[in-house]
Amino acid sequence: MVSGTAVVLMIGLLGMVYQARQLPPPQRESPPRKSPRVRLSDGRHLAYRERGVPKDKSKYKIIIVHGFGSSKEMTFMAPQEMIEELKIYFLLFDRAGYGESDPNPKRTVKSEALDIEELADQLQIGPKFYVIGVSMGSYPIWSCLKHIPHRLAGAAMIVPVINYRWPSLPQNLIREDYRRRIVQLALWFSKYAPGLLHWWVTQQWIPSTSVLEKNPMCFSTQDLEILKRIPGFPMLSKDSLRQKEVFDTLRRDFIVGFGDWDFDPIQLENPFPQNEGSVHIWQGYEDKVVPFQLQRYISGKLPWIQYHEVPHGGHLIVHYTGLCEAVLRALLLGEEPLKLEQVRP
Repeated sequence: MVSGTAVVLMIGLLGMVYQARQLPPPQRESPPRKSPRVRLSDGRHLAYRERGVPKDKSKYKIIIVHGFGSSKEMTFMAPQEMIEELKIYFLLFDRAGYGESDPNPKRTVKSEALDIEELADQLQIGPKFYVIGVSMGSYPIWSCLKHIPHRLAGAAMIVPVINYRWPSLPQNLIREDYRRRIVQLALWFSKYAPGLLHWWVTQQWIPSTSVLEKNPMCFSTQDLEILKRIPGFPMLSKDSLRQKEVFDTLRRDFIVGFGDWDFDPIQLENPFPQNEGSVHIWQGYEDKVVPFQLQRYISGKLPWIQYHEVPHGGHLIVHYTGLCEAVLRALLLGEEPLKLEQVRP
């Protein structure tokens, strides 16, 4: 039985929010747009940020996909010397509704992949590129593997979230998983009782993000060390959650990520049958958001995925020293990380 506190904490962590159509718009001026944007074929705009070497001088072009409540300003700690040595170009962007990108009321799992493809075409980064997704940003990567595999040079997912609705997941692994019950509850409230959910997550007696950041129910010991050094989850603060555009974006993202998909990832075929590219999953053994047992199962059913498990890692391993370098070396150079136990906060 899951306690009420556990439900509150996990739902707060997942950022369940209300669409809040009856709320007045925030009483503040929107900040001026600072980032370059591209206009998509449906009229929406995506904001983006470029890092690394200039794309016309790069050998590797990588699109990084941020997670839930994050943005293109996310941290990806690749060593500068490595970036310059390997000539890596990074393209980060705000997913629909996040940051400075326009929302997509018709967001689907497939539309996430098509946004990535169109962004790549608009910025002329070439016929093939690499993709890396973090946490909730992994479902767009699964979508790329399904819908645009011909555009990929390789893919990596770091602590990818798992949708318990995937038909091929075995009941004996998910039946008693408390996270599954929490996601089901949160999904139901998101769809059918959003007003109650909004009231719940904005009450003063609900733990704030600062409390969540200190709670061992949500984060491993290693994660808690990381949270002392990073900004945390400002988009999930009560002030942010009261803003209609924030509610809309988070709610749609959650419903799409954990709702019904148009395919089962566990049934995907190898996108690189001639070993012309590779797919990787990076998982923390002590992750309290995504169970390592399910990641092991998925990788076992898809032997073309290379599975890497950080022995003492939690859900925030993307911030651990050495992790991003290991991801890049495996993805771009095919190097096998031999000492993952040395990846630490």
